Order: sequence, then structure tokens, then C-alpha cells
Amino acid sequence: RARIGLLSIEQGGGVNLSDDTIILSILIVNWNTRDYLLGALKSIYDNPPESAFETIVVDNASADGSAEAAVQNFPHVRMFAMRENTGYAAGNNLAMRESRGQNLLLLNPDVVLREGALDHALELLASRENVSALAPRLVNPDGTVQNSLRGFPTPLSVLFEALGLSRLFVTSRLFGAYRMTWFHYDIEIPADQPMGTFLLIPRYVYETIGPMDEQFPIFFNEVDWLWRAKQQGFRALFTPEVEVVHYGGASTRQAAGKMVWESRHSLLAYYRKQYKSPLFTPVYLIAVFASWVDALLRSRRREREASS
Repeated sequence: RARIGLLSIEQGGGVNLSDDTIILSILIVNWNTRDYLLGALKSIYDNPPESAFETIVVDNASADGSAEAAVQNFPHVRMFAMRENTGYAAGNNLAMRESRGQNLLLLNPDVVLREGALDHALELLASRENVSALAPRLVNPDGTVQNSLRGFPTPLSVLFEALGLSRLFVTSRLFGAYRMTWFHYDIEIPADQPMGTFLLIPRYVYETIGPMDEQFPIFFNEVDWLWRAKQQGFRALFTPEVEVVHYGGASTRQAAGKMVWESRHSLLAYYRKQYKSPLFTPVYLIAVFASWVDALLRSRRREREASS
């Protein structure tokens, strides 16, 4: 075991591969989701891609033995065990810096991969142009489809969401612009911001756009990154041809109420970054109001769910 700054590194064993032979780097940031993490790793090694790959896990100071269990059960994993929780964005940035693959897969630990999913995703990515990230269809363990796509959170679309207009007019592309309530997840489509559960990114795109902005430690880091990618001519792409099982919110459920307000703070930080001009002050005030209403309603709903 070697220590660098605030970092404890466990280097997995296995075959040494030169950087140019690794086609895929699978990158997982974990916090206190030991059983999910082990399940995700098992699904990777039970259903590996045909091409050479590596798996990197950044563990954000888990207290449940996640790092030790992962290294013990999957010795090929490259483990970076942090002494403190540095956040999702910083964890992904570390993993991306340390990765060697021609493609980078940002993968949540609460995902189970199916046979052939990685190979098919790589094939689709290679056959499409100007793709910043490829996202699959996410399904619950019972097979029902998750709503995993959103538009970029413009103040107007967030206001429609907070006022409930997206729920009243679910087929409207205007009122349902943020959560894409009109979409049925049955066709391939460009998407502003797929859920960051599974994002397959070509390395050259990552090197062009750069790392995630760490002022968004938990939420909106991938939204900001995908926005920056779109400004440079890339597009995220959703495909139903690849499907993975997603348990959903394994880490954030551990502090559900707090995460609602953390999401709001990140949304407002996103607006401050995107709408810097004083001319956008009314836009920002709309966002403040809409996000406060939305966060209040969601936090109360989470409290009711926790008490029931």
C-alpha cells in the first residue's frame, strides 16, 4: 500500500497492459454502498467486454468496508481509497486522470450489467459521430423502464416543473422539457443530459472538454460537463439498444433530505456559472423561486416516505 497526500492506493493485480491496448476504462466512484459495488463488479467480470479493459474504483472514505471487500474479491480492480469524502466530481476526475483506456465509462456502483452490454455500447459509440457520451436505457430490477433523460435545466423549464405543469401536460415538449415527460425510451435520440449512471465517453472528447467542475461536488457536475461538450459541437446520445439494471440512489438515499437541498444549491451554482451577465438577474431570481418550491415539495415527500 502506498500513500500520496490524502490518498491511500490499493493497486490491483493482473496482467500488465500497455496504454494503447486498453480499449475501455470502467470508472466507479463509491461511498458506503459495499453490496451494490460488489454486485456491479461481479456483473463486469461475469460479462466483460471482448477487448482489453481496466476497472478503477475511487472509494470516498466509506465506513462499510467497501474498498477492502472490492480488492479482496476482485484483485484486478485498481482501487483508490480516499481518506475523506472528496465528492463525486473529484472522484471521477481522479479516475479519469489515472485511466488508460481509449474510452471511459462512468458507472455508478448500483448498476448491474447484462451480457454483451459493454461490447454493444462500444460498437454503437464507434459508429456514431460527435458523441460526447453514450447512455443506455436504465431499468429497475423488475424490468420497468426508468425516466433517465432530462433537458438542460433552463429557468423556464424548472419553473414549469415546480408549478406542476409537466405533470399536467405530460405529452407537451414545452412543459415537459426538463424531465422529457413526453419521451417513451423506445428510440435512439440525442439527449441534453442523460442520468450519470452509465456514461460512455470517448477519451478524445474528455481530453477536449477537460475534467468535471468540482464546484459541483455531488450534483450537476455531469450536467455542466455535458453542457460544455455541447458548446463545442458534441452531443450526448441515448440508445435503447443497450440496457442495464439500475437500483437507483444507493448513496444519496443515505441522506435523502439533505440531498434535496444539496441538489438545489448545485442548481443555483450552475445558474450563476451559466448566466453571469447582470441582464440575467431576473432569470436567476426565477430559478431561485422555482428551485425553492421544488426542493420544499420534494423534501417533504421524502420525509413522509421515511416516516411511513
